[in-house]
Amino acid sequence: MLRRLLQPVWVLLAIVFLIEAWLWDHLEPIVAKVVAAIPLARFKQWLTERVDALSPAMTLIVFAVPIVPLFPLKLVGLWLLAHEYWTSAVFTIVFAKLIGVGVTAFVFDVTRAKLLEMRWFERIYGLVLKIRAKAAELVDPIKRRIRELIAGDGEGWSSRTLRMIQRFRKSVHQAR
Repeated sequence: MLRRLLQPVWVLLAIVFLIEAWLWDHLEPIVAKVVAAIPLARFKQWLTERVDALSPAMTLIVFAVPIVPLFPLKLVGLWLLAHEYWTSAVFTIVFAKLIGVGVTAFVFDVTRAKLLEMRWFERIYGLVLKIRAKAAELVDPIKRRIRELIAGDGEGWSSRTLRMIQRFRKSVHQAR
């Protein structure tokens, strides 16, 4: 019984996790292009050289630093929500999230080798990869079903819904 009740919660958590992973995968190349377009390539090279000289524990600090400046921006977003500036709040929070994930992906790309030298970080990284695979496994049937419904190949729920909509539209037109 409890397992059945918790299933939607697990699916929701899996979806959130996969959205994060998707953002990570898709923002890292964008940040790499930005780095290539503006003179950040030298910065990346400089940062890579500095990280190579650091211990793994100090590299963890370098990895965590991008989170700190974005925290006040998220607080601003919450303040905007509290004062009912909905559009500004959503824009601010989404902007902070995208920038945070993109910059973190960039810094992780530079620091990954050093961070994986720490045994506990390597275990956590492996665990995150396993959770990501499990989340994808959990959400894939739902995504497949949604794609089938959108395709509307004439079978299942989608075709019934389309027929119901057609009948409703016909009755509305006849009522005029």
